[in-house]
Amino acid sequence: MADKPCCEPVAQNDCCDGATVLIYPCSGSSDVGEISDHVGRLLTREGVGKMHCLAGIGGRVPGITLSAQAAGKILAIDGCPQDCASKTLSVAGIQDFSRVRVTDLGMPKGKTPVTEENTKVVAEKGIEALRTSALRATA
Repeated sequence: MADKPCCEPVAQNDCCDGATVLIYPCSGSSDVGEISDHVGRLLTREGVGKMHCLAGIGGRVPGITLSAQAAGKILAIDGCPQDCASKTLSVAGIQDFSRVRVTDLGMPKGKTPVTEENTKVVAEKGIEALRTSALRATA
C-alpha cells in the first residue's frame, strides 16, 4: 500500500486564499510551550488551519510527513529559542513555512501565565505570518 497523506485537505477561510494550512505548535512542557499548544487549538477552532502532529513529523510517520509536504501553508509555533517546532520541520526536509516564537512577543519562558489574552496575542501574530507568506512551492 502506497503511503498517502493522513488527512483530507481542508478548505480554509480568507486568511490564506483557500490553501490547506497546517499548524505545528511545539506544545513543550513550559508555560510558553503550553501557550503554543493553546494557539494551535484556537486557530483550528477558528478555521484558520488544522493543528497537526509535530511528533509524527519527528518520528517520520509517512502519512503525517506527506500531509506536511503537500500543505499550501505551514505555521510553526515555537515557544522559546530552542525552536523545536521549526527545527523538527526543517530536519524532516519541510521548508518554506511561517513561524512565530512566543518568547519574542514579550512572554518570557517560566514567567508567563497561560491566559486567553496571551493566547490571542500569539494567535494574531500567527495569522499575520500566514497572511504575509506565499504559498509553498511544493503545494
